[in-house]
Amino acid sequence: MQGINTTLCYIEKDGCYLMLHRIKKQNDVNQDKWVGIGGKFEDRESPEDCVLREAREETGLTLHHPEYRGIVTFVSDRWETEYMHLFWSDCFTGSIKECDEGVLEWISKEDLMQLPMWAGDAIFLKLLEEKVPFFSLKLCYEGDRLTDAVLNGQALPV
Repeated sequence: MQGINTTLCYIEKDGCYLMLHRIKKQNDVNQDKWVGIGGKFEDRESPEDCVLREAREETGLTLHHPEYRGIVTFVSDRWETEYMHLFWSDCFTGSIKECDEGVLEWISKEDLMQLPMWAGDAIFLKLLEEKVPFFSLKLCYEGDRLTDAVLNGQALPV
């Protein structure tokens, strides 16, 4: 499978998600967008290994029993195909630390959609909220514009 493997986790507490405002990295595909916590796999890592390490590195938090909720395939006319392993967790210990990739902030679920984010993120955030069983979501972009979304093989309106 060509492309890159990444993880993304939405950490929940008191009706809020811990979000990362990506404003600190140079040449960041997510520049100025709000995203969950995660990053690229390292050699020999499973999705679970990666999400636990990335959460610890980016936030200082130790996740306990993160739920593997789905896989999101990103296809772009600008970037390499990405296979993002999506997790959710509300069980963690530790204290939040400063992140070198951006600013961490607890954002209420009601306010999330007002933030600058990828259009496809709204789709998988809704699937997380609806507790949809493990899913496969393919999102196709031309630049920043979402052109196609396919959930478990079925096209969605975009």
